[in-house]
Amino acid sequence: MTESLIRLLLADDHPIVRAGLRALLETEPGMVVVAEAATAEAAVTRAAEGDIDVVLMDLQFGPGMNGAEATAEITARPGAPRVLIVTTYDSDADTLPAIEAGATGYLLKDAPPEDLATAVRTAATGGTTLAPTVADRLMNRMRVPGAALTRREIEVLALVAEGFSNRALAERLHLTEGTVKSHLARVYSKLGVVSRTSAVAAATDLGLIRR
Repeated sequence: MTESLIRLLLADDHPIVRAGLRALLETEPGMVVVAEAATAEAAVTRAAEGDIDVVLMDLQFGPGMNGAEATAEITARPGAPRVLIVTTYDSDADTLPAIEAGATGYLLKDAPPEDLATAVRTAATGGTTLAPTVADRLMNRMRVPGAALTRREIEVLALVAEGFSNRALAERLHLTEGTVKSHLARVYSKLGVVSRTSAVAAATDLGLIRR
């Protein structure tokens, strides 16, 4: 029976969340939590030891690496475990980097327990599970690709929402100010707005960046 167990690593900086996930998943037949990690860096290190099948990864940790960056490092290795994102965030600014980093699935923390268990089993076999809101927005991006913001445009807009100036944006993203202005011009055109404030408001309403 041991060979058929799905071995799990829980990566979340909140002990109470890890405890809740452990309590839930260890009641499921065929699953065992073999390790926990409170930082993204620790998750990367632990996932490399070779005895993990699925990593349940949060997106936001404290200072340092985030969940998407950790996912990219984990999945880049040969024979890597699958990574299932389990988070509270469903904006494009969160989902796109995680999926591009190699996450097998993306679930929200308010998902029903049976959905989480199903997603873990699906991830273990290499399948994909996406939260309905995430799946809907990805489908919309595919249907109207010309109107969808690129990952870089979303990244720029998220920093604008945090109050970054064009110069500060350029320094943070290692771009020229001219490139930042070009990104913003395309964002304004796609969203049908004429200012930074209205772009942030529109992007927030559309779920492109976090509220």
